[in-house]
Amino acid sequence: MPRPRLAVLLLCAAAELVAAPPETAPAVTKVEPPNWWIGHSINPVRLLIRGSRLEGARAVADGPDLNVGPTRVNAAGTYAFVDVSITPNAQPGPHPLRLITAAGEATAPFEVLQPLPRAGRFQGFSPDDVVYLIMPDRFANGDPSNDDPAVSHGLFDRRKPRYYHGGDFQGIIDRLPYLKDLGATAIWITPVYDNVNRLNERERYDNEAITDYHGYGAVDFYGVEEHFGTLAKFRELVDAAHRSGLKVIQDQVANHTGPYHPWVKDPPTPTWFHGTESHHLANTWQTWTLIDPHATAELRAPTLDGWFVDILPDLNQDDKEVARYLIQNTLWWVGIAGLDGIRQDTLPYVPRRFWRDWMAAIKREYPDLRVVGEMFDGDPALVSFFQGGQARFDGVDSGIDTVFDFPTYFAIRHAFAEGKPVREVALTTGHDYLYPNASLLVTFLGLHDVARFMHEAGATAQGLELAFTFLMTARGIPMIYYGDEIGMQGGNDPDNRRDFPGGWPEDPRNAFTAGGRAPDERAIWDHVRRLARLRGELEPLRRGSMLNLCVSDQTYGYARTGTTGLVVVLMNNAADAAEVNCDLSPLGLKNGAKLTDRLGAAPELQVAGGQVHARLPARTAGIYVRR
Repeated sequence: MPRPRLAVLLLCAAAELVAAPPETAPAVTKVEPPNWWIGHSINPVRLLIRGSRLEGARAVADGPDLNVGPTRVNAAGTYAFVDVSITPNAQPGPHPLRLITAAGEATAPFEVLQPLPRAGRFQGFSPDDVVYLIMPDRFANGDPSNDDPAVSHGLFDRRKPRYYHGGDFQGIIDRLPYLKDLGATAIWITPVYDNVNRLNERERYDNEAITDYHGYGAVDFYGVEEHFGTLAKFRELVDAAHRSGLKVIQDQVANHTGPYHPWVKDPPTPTWFHGTESHHLANTWQTWTLIDPHATAELRAPTLDGWFVDILPDLNQDDKEVARYLIQNTLWWVGIAGLDGIRQDTLPYVPRRFWRDWMAAIKREYPDLRVVGEMFDGDPALVSFFQGGQARFDGVDSGIDTVFDFPTYFAIRHAFAEGKPVREVALTTGHDYLYPNASLLVTFLGLHDVARFMHEAGATAQGLELAFTFLMTARGIPMIYYGDEIGMQGGNDPDNRRDFPGGWPEDPRNAFTAGGRAPDERAIWDHVRRLARLRGELEPLRRGSMLNLCVSDQTYGYARTGTTGLVVVLMNNAADAAEVNCDLSPLGLKNGAKLTDRLGAAPELQVAGGQVHARLPARTAGIYVRR
C-alpha cells in the first residue's frame, strides 16, 4: 500500500477517536433526589447518583449556590454518594453537577426549589377526620390515554383481576365532590411509586404472572406509575383535594422494594439489602418475637430481615446509606406534593430505632404531619407496642403517631357481620390502657388486605350500617375503604379490590350517583353520610372521652363526653328487638332529663332513677343528645 494512502487512513482513524467519547468516560443515568429545597432542615442533602464507570469520580458544581462535599463511589463504579449543601441565597432552578474522572466527565441533573407555601398543607390528621382509602387503579378512570402506556404495553385488562384496570389520578380528581358529599375529610392513596413495566413473573397465582397494579412493588422510589399519571398530575390531585377541604395521606413503603428494582442486581452498597436475591431469609411473620424481651436477635432475624413472601427484597435500615436514602425520600414526597400524612406499610418488619430517627426527621421539617403504621394483628398487646409515645423495654420510643386498630377491626367483624356477641367489641376497647394514645387509633371495618365486610358469613346491610354506627361514634379516627359505603362485595385479594361501579364510562351503572345505586346500597350510603355529618356536628363524637355504660351479649351502650356536652349511643345487635337498659348516673344527668335520637326515629328517652330504657328494633342503634 502506498504511504500517502496509509497516512490518510491513520489521520481518519485518529479523527474518529477524537470525535467519539472514550468507552471509559463516566455516564449518569439517575439522580436521587432530583431536586431539593432552599432552607430545608436536611442540608446537605445526600445524592445517590446511578451510572457507570464512576470510579474515581469527583463531583463539582458551577457557581456559588451549591457547596459539594467529597464524592464516594461504590466498588462497582455504578453509584456515587455526594453531599450537596444549598446556600441560603441560592437561586431556584437547574444546578447540574459535573462528575469528573480521569477519562472524562458526565452531567448529573439537579434542581434547587423554593418550598411550597405551608398554609393548607402538611396538616396532619386527627379524630376530627374521616379517612377514605382509595386504590387508584380500582376507583375511577379519568384519563383513558394512560390505560395502556407504550412503555408498559400489555398490562391493562379489566377482565383480569391482577392486571391494571385503568383507574388514575384524574379519576380521583373527578370524584372529589363525591367524597366531599359523603363526608370524608381525608383520603389515603395506596402507593404511587413507579412499578415494573412488564409482568411480575416472580409472584404468580394459578401459575399466571401478575402486574403490580397495587403499587407495592416499587422499582423507582422517585418515579410515578405511568398508569396513574405523572408527578404533575399527582400534585394537581393533592392541590385539588386541599381546595375541596380534603387532606391527603400517602402510602409509603420503607421495608422493601419490588423484585425488579435495579438495586437487586446492583446494590449501591454491599449491605443495602438483608441478603441477596439468591441467598436470603424468608419472613416468618413471627411479630410476637419483637415485643418479647426474652427473644434473641437470632429468633427475631427472620421477621426483621426476611424477604416478604420470600420475594420482596428486604432493605437494611441499619446500613446508614439506606436509612439516609429512605428518610430523604419520605421528606421529598411530602415536600414535592404538599402531603398531610403518611401511611407506612409493614411497620413492624423494620427496626424501631430506624422509625425513631425517621419520625424525628419528619417532625423537624413538618411538625404537624402525622404517620399511621400498619401492624396487622388482633392482639392489642402486640399492636400497642408499635405506637410511639413511650420507650419500651428496648429503650426506644419509635415516635410513630398511631397505628391501625386491627384488634377492634376483628371484633367489629365478629359482632356486626357474623352476629357474634357485641360484648367482644367492648372487651377489645377495654384494652385501650395498653396504648400511649388510643384516641388516635385509626379504626376501620375493612381495607384492601382483607375480604369485604359483606363477604362474611351472615353479613347483612343492616349489620353493615350498625358497624358504621360504631365506627363513626367510637373513639379513634374512622377510615372507610372505597366501596364499603355502598356495601360492595368481594372475597380475598384480589376480589376485595373490585372496580368501583361507575368509575368507567362503559360501566352499566354509576354508583357515584344516587340513581345508580340499588336500594340497599342507597340506604347504606345515606346512613354513612348521615353519620359523617353527625360526627362533624357533635364535638364529643370526635374528641370526647368514651365511657362504657352497659354491655350484654347483644346490646351495648356508651357515652362520648366532651367540652361541649355528651352523646349517648345505644345499640341492639340482636336479630330481634331488644331492651337496652343503661345506668347513666356516671354522666350526672338529672331525673327527668330527656334524650333525643339524632340518627333515626327512635323514641325520646327520659332519665328516671339515673336509668334509661330503650326498646330498639333488631340491628339498630340510637345516637342520643340532651334535648
